[in-house]
Amino acid sequence: MDPIRNPYSPGAGRKPAALVGRDDALRGWSTSLERAQIGRTDQPFVLYGLRGVGKTVLLSEFRRNAARKEWIVAQIEAGTGKALRELLGEALYAPLVDLARPSAGRRLLKSLKTALSFKASYDLSGTWTFGVDLSGASGGGADTGILETDLKKLIHDLSDAANEEGTGLAILIDEAQDLQDAELATLCTIAHAAAQDNWPVLLAFAGLPSLPRILAEARSYAERFQYTHIRQLDTEVVAQALTIPAALEDAEWSDEAVDVVVEASGRYPYFLQQFGQETWNVATGPRIEADDARLGVAQGNNQLDNGFFRARWDRATRSEQAYLRAMAPDGDSGSSSGEVATRMSRTLASLGPTRASLISKGLIYAPEHGVIAFTVPGMAAFIERQIAA
Repeated sequence: MDPIRNPYSPGAGRKPAALVGRDDALRGWSTSLERAQIGRTDQPFVLYGLRGVGKTVLLSEFRRNAARKEWIVAQIEAGTGKALRELLGEALYAPLVDLARPSAGRRLLKSLKTALSFKASYDLSGTWTFGVDLSGASGGGADTGILETDLKKLIHDLSDAANEEGTGLAILIDEAQDLQDAELATLCTIAHAAAQDNWPVLLAFAGLPSLPRILAEARSYAERFQYTHIRQLDTEVVAQALTIPAALEDAEWSDEAVDVVVEASGRYPYFLQQFGQETWNVATGPRIEADDARLGVAQGNNQLDNGFFRARWDRATRSEQAYLRAMAPDGDSGSSSGEVATRMSRTLASLGPTRASLISKGLIYAPEHGVIAFTVPGMAAFIERQIAA
């Protein structure tokens, strides 16, 4: 079928043609947006799960929903080598430029002046201009160099300005487990203050399965945040991720073809998109049959091995790859740290730095004490294929 009209789109954070199985999370976010606008601020949302389950897609949909309500919205990704201060400052600039106007209210002008001072706190040489005269405005003071003081001042003034505009402020952070401890603690503290005083602010975090523990360690009251474990798509809706996009292009899947792709994907959204894309390209259509699906899965697995899995494997050093190989016989269910050490003929203590480095790189996580597991579903099978080769 026509590859130009292919409705499937594998890729980090790319919105699928049919976003299915996430209705509860989307309803919860929509409700919190409405509540915040009437002065009833909810606790932050935390989306956590393995890679490939669609956390970034869902977080971006949160952003779109807030933007449609004309909220001030900033979405950032941690772990890029930049500090939270700079990431948030730069992400907020564009929406503030859009709001700036000569007729702006007092609180909006104040927030713009505070934003300028926040910019100065991490970039003395940089210049922002909002095209309005701020000489007589109050505000500023977000340049003390103390993250909690500066960021709290900025978010408070921005939320106050948003309230003046009849909207709110939304801050969304992807890969949140990669923030520094002090940065996470600061965000938790500010979220707590916002909820206590009903600032029209909503925060949402997305990250690996370790994120709830990391947040709780940053501040104990983070245990009260709204946690959603993002998993594979439910069996009741998973087929729709394939059939709805095809129907939009006047194509259809046979039941057998759907079953082939669903089983191969493990119901993980990223893999569904990859296999769906490859199957579409090999099918003559307009009906996709089981043989098309089997060929599409084979080609999709090749793409995943050379990209999705390979990129992560190549991030590991030789010693780290040896550790991952020792985990592979246990599949995706997790491995005992002690058993991994036994397989490698090493002591637990000697492998501690390797384990810590793999966790830091986001390749594995510790679901419970003494257990480690891959953050990427299917990684064990990929490793086994490399060993066999």
